[in-house]
Amino acid sequence: MKRGAETKQKAARRFVGRVTVVLAFFGLVAATLVGRAVYLQVLDKDFLNQQADTRHLRTERISAHRGTISDRNGEPLAISTPVDSIWVNPKEFASAVDDIPQLARALGVDSRTLMRRITRSMDKEFLYLKRHLNPEQAEQVLALSLPGINVQREYRRYYPASEVTGHLLGFTNIDDEGQEGLELAFNHWLAGESGAKRVLKDRLGRSIENVESIRPAHHGKDLKTSIDLRLQYFAYRSLKAAIKSYEARSGSIVVLDVKTGEVLAMVNQPTYNPNDRSQFAAARYRNRAITDIFEPGSSIKPLVVAAALESGQYRPSSVVDTAPGYVTVGAKRIEDSRNLGRVSLTTILARSSNVGVTKLAMTLEPDQLWDTMTQFGFGTLTTSGFPGESAGMLTHFSHWQPISQATLAYGYGVSVTPLQLAQAFAVIGDDGGLRPISLVRLEQPNDGRQVISQETAAAVRRMLEEVVRPGGTGTKAAVDGYRIAGKTGTAWKFATGGYSEDKYISIFAGLAPASNPRLATVVVIDEPRGELYYGSDVAAPVFADVMAESLRLLAVAPDEMPARDPGDALQAMANRAPSR
Repeated sequence: MKRGAETKQKAARRFVGRVTVVLAFFGLVAATLVGRAVYLQVLDKDFLNQQADTRHLRTERISAHRGTISDRNGEPLAISTPVDSIWVNPKEFASAVDDIPQLARALGVDSRTLMRRITRSMDKEFLYLKRHLNPEQAEQVLALSLPGINVQREYRRYYPASEVTGHLLGFTNIDDEGQEGLELAFNHWLAGESGAKRVLKDRLGRSIENVESIRPAHHGKDLKTSIDLRLQYFAYRSLKAAIKSYEARSGSIVVLDVKTGEVLAMVNQPTYNPNDRSQFAAARYRNRAITDIFEPGSSIKPLVVAAALESGQYRPSSVVDTAPGYVTVGAKRIEDSRNLGRVSLTTILARSSNVGVTKLAMTLEPDQLWDTMTQFGFGTLTTSGFPGESAGMLTHFSHWQPISQATLAYGYGVSVTPLQLAQAFAVIGDDGGLRPISLVRLEQPNDGRQVISQETAAAVRRMLEEVVRPGGTGTKAAVDGYRIAGKTGTAWKFATGGYSEDKYISIFAGLAPASNPRLATVVVIDEPRGELYYGSDVAAPVFADVMAESLRLLAVAPDEMPARDPGDALQAMANRAPSR
């Protein structure tokens, strides 16, 4: 009995000892933890704050939207709409790779492709998954509550007028940077400057609090163009119909304000939709009215007549003998369709006499003719500032042969853009003043420089009116109620080995109203197919359509009221007489 009691006492003491050791151990651990907590939270609290900041504070970019582009009347042509881009921190997302199929469905992408992209970027902290989603789609992705998935607000460019203004405006890339057209030319003006802010995020990467602003965003500046969208729409519609009707390869129309040098309309065919990135190909989006050159054919003849008048050798009443209907320069024989005999300068333009204008040009000194052409803007860039603009081609007179001077007189051996040709006709319309071309609306017109005399400009304008009247080559360019001054042109296209005899460029360039020109317009139709290909048949009717609507929209007063039959006046008086 006594031995058993001793055994129990020893066992009890051992138990108490073990309990004491365990309690002491836990007490030591607890004291260590408390001490560590006190140290971190009281003595070394900056460490915990740093760790919290590292895990939950992020610096985010504040996107700045691009400036709006509008027409001269404030109609929007290019605007920036808010979109969301989804990105992921692959390191944070590593624990949720099994959810990639679900994420792929929400993003509308292939799950295997998404898996490869994420797993190959596990060493990165930023990876775009899909950009430019609408906010509703982005919310659906965030609703999955997957770790490391984040959203970033961005802006996407939208063009309300679509293909009507596509060539002029150009487009931006996915980062909203200008790539073509006015978007590129004025990128420094339109582009905004992104800001930055520090935000607090939860464990799933969602922003829960804006902590501080690091740098405010500066939005881009708005741009008001010189374009009148009403005229742009009508020019686009008329050109598109003509290209379809004549099965032409391409075409361009430029409408200038003679008094200011502003471009009121500029369209091309074929065109493209800047809202559809699948259509972004250089062959579709280049602005032919500014970048493409062509030989102007007979549309250059008024400028040669102007050079002749400026030389002092000729007067508006001068007569040129075109008999026997042809002239030989070197080995080349230049002909008219028939012998016109002795004709005035006005008839040379009205009947588009190659012989007459050649004889004029050959009596001028080469430097006189070259100087006049350069004064009209040929061979040099305009002041449009448009990316990729062509200066055309005008060889220096020191390299001319006699045949060069002869063929230049009726539009061969010199190349221009539609914009350059429109500017040249605007000089005739503005009493000899060359105004800088502007694609931006001007509050005050820029001063022009006098390149030919007012008398010469007025004389050539009067001659060009006869082109559109009965007996002239441009009767289809006539507009009811208005006096029109213009010139037709038809040029063979250059091909391998010489000029093609079945490919043409049809041109009409003109001014309206001729008594006090407001608009200078050029229509160019490239390679019309079928029986009609002359500028008088193809380009002149398009000019008439565009001018008639443009003059109406701009409320330009008519300057040629139709003559009334005296019998009509008597009948009107009889109708107003009281009945018996």
